[in-house]
Amino acid sequence: MWAFCKCLPPLDLLSFVLERDTSKLMPGVHMRQAGGVRGVRFSSPHPSLSFPSSQLLVNCDFFPQEFSIVVTLKINHNAHKRNEYIFSHTQVKRDGGGGRVVLGLRLSRNRLHLVFKRHGGFVQHWVFRGIRLVDNQWHTLVLTISGRHARLTVDCSSPLEMVPSRSFPSDLNIQGSRFHIGSRGRWKGLFSGLLRQLVLVPGSDAESQICPSSYPTLTALSVPPLLLDLCGAAEDMTFLSVYAPVRVSVGLERLCSNSLQGQLWFNPLRKGLYLCDGTGWVPVLEEHKRLDYVLEHQVLTTSSETYDVEVFQVPDMGLMAAMAHRSTASGSAVYLWKHTGFQLYQNISTYGALSWRHFSMGNKTFLVVSNSGGGPEEHPGKESETEISVIYKWSKRRKKFVRYQTLQTHCARDWEAFHINQNTYLVVANHRQGNNNHTINSVVYKWNRLTKSFEVHQMLQTSGAYDWEFFTVGPYHFLVVANAFDGVTTHVDSVIYVWVNGSFEVFQTIKTFCATDWEMFQIGSRVFLVVANGHRLHGNGPSRYAINSTIYELDLNGQLFVRFQDIVTYRYLTFQQHPSQSEIIHPDCLRNQTQWQGYEGFVPVHWLPTIGCSDWEFFSSKGDSYLIYSSARAPLSKVFKLKTH
Repeated sequence: MWAFCKCLPPLDLLSFVLERDTSKLMPGVHMRQAGGVRGVRFSSPHPSLSFPSSQLLVNCDFFPQEFSIVVTLKINHNAHKRNEYIFSHTQVKRDGGGGRVVLGLRLSRNRLHLVFKRHGGFVQHWVFRGIRLVDNQWHTLVLTISGRHARLTVDCSSPLEMVPSRSFPSDLNIQGSRFHIGSRGRWKGLFSGLLRQLVLVPGSDAESQICPSSYPTLTALSVPPLLLDLCGAAEDMTFLSVYAPVRVSVGLERLCSNSLQGQLWFNPLRKGLYLCDGTGWVPVLEEHKRLDYVLEHQVLTTSSETYDVEVFQVPDMGLMAAMAHRSTASGSAVYLWKHTGFQLYQNISTYGALSWRHFSMGNKTFLVVSNSGGGPEEHPGKESETEISVIYKWSKRRKKFVRYQTLQTHCARDWEAFHINQNTYLVVANHRQGNNNHTINSVVYKWNRLTKSFEVHQMLQTSGAYDWEFFTVGPYHFLVVANAFDGVTTHVDSVIYVWVNGSFEVFQTIKTFCATDWEMFQIGSRVFLVVANGHRLHGNGPSRYAINSTIYELDLNGQLFVRFQDIVTYRYLTFQQHPSQSEIIHPDCLRNQTQWQGYEGFVPVHWLPTIGCSDWEFFSSKGDSYLIYSSARAPLSKVFKLKTH
């Protein structure tokens, strides 16, 4: 039970109460702006600002013994209350009212108190003294608790440390208790300042995730979308000042020319605000179709845990899905989409399958599987040293996929297929050779029209490769690898290659942390790359799974990809392009969907519970939109139907 509670992703307590109804603020909550930055002020301890702990710490009977709390706040000079609660955790009385504080973070003048109840009802205070927060300025605090060690960092400065005589309790029972945001459920102790960020990070040191920072007083781990500012942080303030003074025109059509550069246009039909960059209109704020809700459409029982799902079309057959099953005994399965959902169509022998990739050449359809082990014919009764991945071809006569070609691979994690100058290529992500050799060659194969087979075209050295992504920008072809581990650390370079004179050359290297996936997408004329960082690990040190995954944007002038936005993830992240919006998806303990909101970037819009989610795929059928996810921890997959307006 503790292990599950410890592996939870960062929990945004403020968003949890603010986003119950995104169309309005909760009673007792008022949004204020100070210094160009938004926060919320509480005028009463309203019941809507509290919730049962079971809604947030699912299946957890005890509060995590190791955790961090990240708070961004602003307290006025005139604050007169001696004790104010940033948040509290109280036992619920039989009459439903708030009881004694089980856990709370409390402020008094120049002091921060962590209050908690020990076994037997004894209440203990851990107090950090001499912190000056009542100065009408924004501050970001990170409180980290790990056993008998407590550390407080204010604005990424030198931390205040404490080693109490007794460690934080491992048996702090939270059954039947409630979280209260900005109070202890009573008028007395109501927080009088502005609150912008309040995040609980179970089992992790959040300080290393956000410090050092260019803006330490406003460094962010997770800020509610409602509080994301139009002008944003200081580096974004130049956006409007560069083009000031500006004139906003209103209408259904406007031409953008060099003489109108910097002018704003509001389209009342689209409900969008656009900026003229001299050649075209760039969205600043734009209304999109919004996901009202997501319906569970199908629970698909599989023969084994599934590492990957690939959805594709086969001519004269329709929509199909290939599942990469963990089990060698049952192999993997191909499903056919019917009006009620996916139905089992074909079983294919695989050996520790990790992914499928679909591709076409002319009117021929192929599937290639990444096998992480060899077949039983090579080494019966033991793990094979020769690992074989297999290409299958769709037989129009037999109406199924048949074995076409085998290729030697090394713990293959992924295949990518692409076309350049009417030639077809495949590239495999070889993860490791043996148990310890992660720095090995991954291979680019080229289709030979004479031999009707794929042959080695180029070797590219990789480090624990997990994924390849091919994309084209104008006349240029790119290939990017997700490098995960070099045998010592997950802090390794992932590499972007560009096609030059018949082969790939290094274009740019980017530092990543156990990179497991890259995805390219475009919004208008803008080109983005997003990387899924898995975790931080070095040598025998601990792994840290709460980590930033990063979106990069192509700078055409500088001819390189530059950092655009960080998104806090837990282990993995994927990207899906919906016809009406762009979405970043986290296959975490929960599914977090973040949606493109113009100038604001990507902001969270939905959470869905999943079980060991390993992959997401988006697909459409008869005008309806769906998502399917695979589970690496349970023999099931789920299909969700998306509803928009």
